[in-house]
Parts: sequence; structure tokens; C-alpha cells
Amino acid sequence: MAIDYAKVGLKVGLEIHQQLNAKTKLFCSCPPELFKEEPEITFLRRLRPTQSELGQIDPAAYFEFLKGVKILYEANKKSACLVEMDEEPPHPLNMDAVEVVLTASLMMNAQPVDEVHVMRKTVIDGSNTTGFQRTCIIALDGWIKIGEKTIPIQAASLEEDAARKTGTENEGKTIRYRIDRLGIPLIEVATGPVIYSPMEAQEVAFAIGRILRDTGKVMRGLGTIRQDLNVSLPNGALIEIKGVQELELISKVVEYEVQRQLGLINVKEELQKRGVKAEDLKGAFVDITEVFKQTKCKVIRKAVDKNQKVMAVKLPKFGGLLKRELMPDFRVGTELSDRAKFWGRVGGIFHTDEMPNYGITAEEVGALQKAVDAGELDAVVFVADTAENVLDALKAVVERAQEAVTGVPAETRTAKDDGTTRYMRPRPGAARMYPETDIPPTLITDEIREQVRKNLPEPAEKKLSRLIKQYGLNEKLAKQLADSEYNILFEDIAKETAVQASTAAAFLTETLKALKREGVQVEKVGEDQIKSIFMAVGSGELAKEAISDVFSWLSRNEGKSVQDAVDALGLKMFTEAELASIVDRIIAANKQSVDKLGKNAYGMLMGAVMKEVRGKANPELVAKLLRERLK
Repeated sequence: MAIDYAKVGLKVGLEIHQQLNAKTKLFCSCPPELFKEEPEITFLRRLRPTQSELGQIDPAAYFEFLKGVKILYEANKKSACLVEMDEEPPHPLNMDAVEVVLTASLMMNAQPVDEVHVMRKTVIDGSNTTGFQRTCIIALDGWIKIGEKTIPIQAASLEEDAARKTGTENEGKTIRYRIDRLGIPLIEVATGPVIYSPMEAQEVAFAIGRILRDTGKVMRGLGTIRQDLNVSLPNGALIEIKGVQELELISKVVEYEVQRQLGLINVKEELQKRGVKAEDLKGAFVDITEVFKQTKCKVIRKAVDKNQKVMAVKLPKFGGLLKRELMPDFRVGTELSDRAKFWGRVGGIFHTDEMPNYGITAEEVGALQKAVDAGELDAVVFVADTAENVLDALKAVVERAQEAVTGVPAETRTAKDDGTTRYMRPRPGAARMYPETDIPPTLITDEIREQVRKNLPEPAEKKLSRLIKQYGLNEKLAKQLADSEYNILFEDIAKETAVQASTAAAFLTETLKALKREGVQVEKVGEDQIKSIFMAVGSGELAKEAISDVFSWLSRNEGKSVQDAVDALGLKMFTEAELASIVDRIIAANKQSVDKLGKNAYGMLMGAVMKEVRGKANPELVAKLLRERLK
């Protein structure tokens, strides 16, 4: 059923984060480069939450601390130093990065601040060695136009990227992070919550992304851009959704979150009709290990064989609600399971709404219900793991069930590749942000502002008309290019190679989209590699028909060159002498048709030659040799 988003009162605000293409990191002189080799340096830490100046502890930080994990950091000497390791104070703010954010801010009609004050934002999941992320506001109170609507830009900020998670050890008790990405400059653009539909959210994100690309100073590729959404409904809650990497997913993420909240509101109303109160849900946990002594359920069997516990809790009058779908392949039971996984460190939960199943028999379900004194209208949740984990998991289940009675809990969720979201952590509190004491304020002088203003990129409308005029592109292709993240690369190719502009433009827009749909990981091919492909075409070393094949090969073979691709694919170009020999052979093989048709045999012969040499010969040269012989 279609949702009337205006009627349900949807409001969305966006936070767009993108890495800047800077020469150094934000607070040191290390290059912003990731490494694939084995680390040269490792060190182990455990992070702990601390009180703010007001004596408060951030709930999100406390949540991460309770997991009791240790962090193993990995580094190499080229892309990290003592600053990233938190063994040396940060260096002065990278002013080149400040100027990039200033450029984007002025393009969004924002007002630059007079002084840049760096702040600390508490982060204790291990992704920052310091236990906080450094961030600073560069400009405020901007706006952009989307059609006839004005979208307020609340702030444009500069912040450091986090370390990247590379895996876990010791059954999840040790998390590995590489600190090569830590400190790479990021721009963050935050809009006002004035977006009222899923598609409008996507359009706004696209418009901001285009402005950032037009600066020519942002990075592209997987992991370089992240879109966070703040989604709220009047009868629901404000939900922060982190880490939407694909622009095309934004509308789906918003759509599914609205479905989820409306579904939870319906669950609350149903529980009220059934007369359920939060205080009815108690932590009366029952040991039911004996019920499953002979079970054929693999998960429970494994736990019982390891002398672990199977415990259950009754949720009065929740019967039938846990199987209610909120999003595709996501049910109310999934909400409870996500909480159990995070707080209880378990693999998941079982509940009677999905029984009998998973090798659990109807007899076992009956014995289970009897053990916890559950009636037909009740639901029972049970978990198998260590005694400590089981108790923590069931406590989290009861707490989430109590929240279901009152409505939609405010929380932070993480986006998945299919557009659904999962519980990530509690919403951060106001105690999360406090001043950075190691970095003095940085002045943004009138001279800096004017210098940036003088060098602003051309507006989108002006760029469109120039692309048409300067490169002879049709309007459709020029518009696709102006909207593309490759528009600056296109101009470099057009100026530096002998390739026809329309050929480069069509590949960078239409062909790359088609390759992506076919599953080619286009983000794995760097701009320098793409430029090298077109330089090879321009110099006659590669046929333009082979561009897609070479690109696809490079996407599967990271770190390789265009020459490597040509050699591997057997695409070395025929010399003119070799081509002439092939043309003569094909003409001789079709002598009767040539004698009969004369010059009219050209099309048939051209097709035959190109079938044999496609990707290894320039069609213009083939045509020239054929015409000479047909005279």
C-alpha cells in the first residue's frame, strides 16, 4: 500500500560526509593513503568512557564500553605517525582542507565563521585511538535550491575520518582497526529537517554531492562518501541512520524506515488493546536446558554439548506479534534479536511465533511453554549460550519489549546494502561534544574568504552550456556528464589525449553505468588508470572498442596497469602491415562476391575483417585499407 508521507508527517535531515582529496591528513603531514600489506606496527588498547565537564557520561560511549572489547591497531610507517597513535599532540589544522570546505560552503550560500574552533566528539567503538573524533564548523546558515524549494544548509564542517575495521579475534572480544584512514579530512554537510519524502531526500543528496564534486577536491570510490539520515515521524521517533554508501539507496532506506516505524506504532496500538503494560514485562528468566537435552536443533545442541545454558522469558500477550513484518525480511522478532546480539553477545534468539522450526519439535515447544507458564496469547523468547551472555541477552529482549508498549525507541541504526537497517547503538547524548584543548582557534580572514570566492567553480548551468559548446556534445550527454563524478576527469582526457570527446563522455556516463549494472566494481579503477586507457587509445596502442574490456579487467586486478590488461587480454594492436595481410586474405576468400559487387562489397568485407580484428585494430585504418584495394 502506498504511503502518504505528508499525512504521516515524515521529516528527514541529511548529513553528507565525503573524503577530501588533500595531500596530507587533517592534523599531520602523513599522506592520506591506505595500505594492503601486512602492518609494520601493532598496539593494543581498551577504551573507557569518561565524564564530561558537567559530570555526564554519553550513553552511546557507555554502551560500547560494556561490550568489554580490546582494540588491536595496525599501522605502517608511511600512512600513520604518532599523531594517529595518540602518542603526540595534533599538528596545526590543514588549511588546504579548510579552503576546500570554504569553497563548497560558498557554493551553498553559507556564511563562513570568523574563527575555527576544533571540538571533540566522543567515539568509543575503537575507530579513533583517542576515544573521540575531531570536528570543526567552517560555515553556517546556507541554502540550495531543489526545483522551487529552498533547502537550508545548517552547517558545513571539517572533520577527521575514522580508522577502518579489518576484522575480529577471540570470539569478538578483540577488534582490529587499521589507522591508515584515521585523520583523512572529511567534509560534512548537514541540512535542515525539511525533506518530506524518500525521493526528495535522494534528490537533495544528489544536489549536494554534485556541488562537492564540482570543487574538484573530493575523492570518489567505495568508502569515500557516506550519507547519514535523520528520519522522524510525529508519532514515532527520531532515528539516526548511519552509513548509506550508495546514493540510489537513500530513497529506499527512508521508505523502509517509515514502514518500520508505522509497523511499530501498530504493534503499540495492538498491545494497548490487549491491555499490556510495560510493568507486566518482568525479567523472570527460566532455565530450560533440560527441555532441550535431546534436541535436534543444531544451534541449541552445540550449546548443550558445551555445558552452556538455554534460558527463556515469557512476554505476556505478545503472541503473534513477533512474526509481524516491519520491513522486507525483518520482523518484530528481529528487533528483539538485534538487541540481544549487541547487549548479550549471542548469535540470535528463538521465539515461539516461529515454532516449530530449526529442528525444534512441537513437543519441545509445548514443554517450553509449560516450563515458563505461557498461555496461547503469550510469546516466549529463548536463547542458548553461556550463562552470562544468555542473561544479558534476555534482559535486552525484555527492555526492548517494554519499549514496544510505549512506541518507537529513538536509536542509531546502520544501513544495509538492501536498504533495510539494523540496530547499531543508543542515540548519543548532549554530553558527547566538548572543546579540543590541543589545537588553538584558526582565523578565517577576509583575505582567505576573498581568495576562495574569486576561485569558485563555475555554476552548473554555465558548465552545461560550456560542455556543449567547447566539446561538441549533445545536450543529453552534456547533462549526464555535468551530473557525473567524472566531469573533471573528462575534461582532462579531452585536453590531454587525441580521443574524440563524445567517445570519452559516453564511456564515463552511459557505459560505466551499464558496467556497474552488470556487476563490474567500477570504483576499483582509479582516475589515473582511466586516463591511461584513453591515452593508449589516443596513441593508437588500443582500439576504442576494447575500452570496456580493459576497464573490466582492471577492476578485477587491482594495482595492475593498462599494459598488463592489454597483454592479459591479447589486445595488442595489429600493425598496418599485419592488417593489410588480413584484409588481402579476406578479399581473396570472398573473390566471387568482390568480382560481382565491386565497391558495393565494402560493407560485407568490413564486417568480416572487423569480426576478426575487433579490439586489436583501428576501424578507420581497416576502412582505409579496404577502400584502397576496392579501387
